[in-house]
Amino acid sequence: MRLSRPWRRDWPPGLSPPRRLPRPSGRIGRAAAMTALIAAALVAAEPASMAVEDWAKQPTDQRGVPEGWKGQSWGSPKYDFSVETDDGARVLHLRSVGDSSNINKEITVDLKQYPILEWRWKVVLLPAGGDLRKHDTDDQAAQLYVLFPRFPAAVRSRIIGYVWDTTAPVGLIAKSTKTSTVTYVVVRSGAADLGKWITERRNVWDDYRKIFGEDPSQPVGGISIGIDSDDVKGRAESYVAFIAFRRAPP
Repeated sequence: MRLSRPWRRDWPPGLSPPRRLPRPSGRIGRAAAMTALIAAALVAAEPASMAVEDWAKQPTDQRGVPEGWKGQSWGSPKYDFSVETDDGARVLHLRSVGDSSNINKEITVDLKQYPILEWRWKVVLLPAGGDLRKHDTDDQAAQLYVLFPRFPAAVRSRIIGYVWDTTAPVGLIAKSTKTSTVTYVVVRSGAADLGKWITERRNVWDDYRKIFGEDPSQPVGGISIGIDSDDVKGRAESYVAFIAFRRAPP
């Protein structure tokens, strides 16, 4: 004999009992959890930083443009550069006597993943009278540029230049008086920290938004290192150690 289900047995005559709702299978919840785990695993698998250069593989017995870097296509650069050991690490030693020398390296960096630019530098000689605010004195002992190429490159690219200026105040953000695509950010100024190794960290994503009023629409396309003393007809000297892009702290 087949018995009716208890919840049907006492249901009022003339009314149909409601259909039993199916039990949740949990498939959606399990799928969401699995997706979250996969995403977390992918993030964990990605490196915490992206190295641009640490000079460790560069030969120390040559001068000029380092391997893997390219020289500039303007002016009369002397490229008085050499890879040396200083403070227990390989570094690039830059000297300038009345010239402007820049080297660049192509690299693709997604700032959504690696918004922090970190580098270590030391300046030992500032170009006397240098001041990026004036066309005739736009010289710096240490320059680190972040390139955002856009076509046509000569007029539409965007370049942020982190510099150690002789005179302009720290924190100043100013357009270059010579190159329309370059915007300077004065990270260090003056002689107070000369001869000291200093590690700098900049949130390039935030700097880009502050300068251009919008989020970066393209990845970083290159890094450039420079030294400049041609306007003041002087001398400058500096060192650059490691350069890397890093994830933002949690």
